Amino acid sequence: MKFTRLVPNVFYVDINDGLKLFVDCLEFRIVHDELKSRNPFCVIEKDGLQLNVFENESLAREHNPEFRLVTDDIESVYQQIVSTHPHYLHPNLSQVTLRPWGAREFALTDRQLGIIIQQWPVAHG
Repeated sequence: MKFTRLVPNVFYVDINDGLKLFVDCLEFRIVHDELKSRNPFCVIEKDGLQLNVFENESLAREHNPEFRLVTDDIESVYQQIVSTHPHYLHPNLSQVTLRPWGAREFALTDRQLGIIIQQWPVAHG
């Protein structure tokens, strides 16, 4: 059995909140757009990563996912977000911090989901 991609579904009360975080802040791009449909939906992508973003109030109230985005240059990601979208920094992890498990991390939130930006030491692979 072989898989080539994991594509999470993320639900928002207002899909525009998700697009502000992923497209405006994290620079994903919309590759499939049904934003004007009765059930707004789109597929966003960046660097081979993909997410399905939906507007669905009842599912948004049930699901509060958390994702990790791994990078090789956490300092430049952090500096870009601090300079353009600091309001997304999570109050509990708003600085790049060395965690007990050896990764350096900081976190974002838009009150619907959490995103941890993470960099492992080079030896971790």
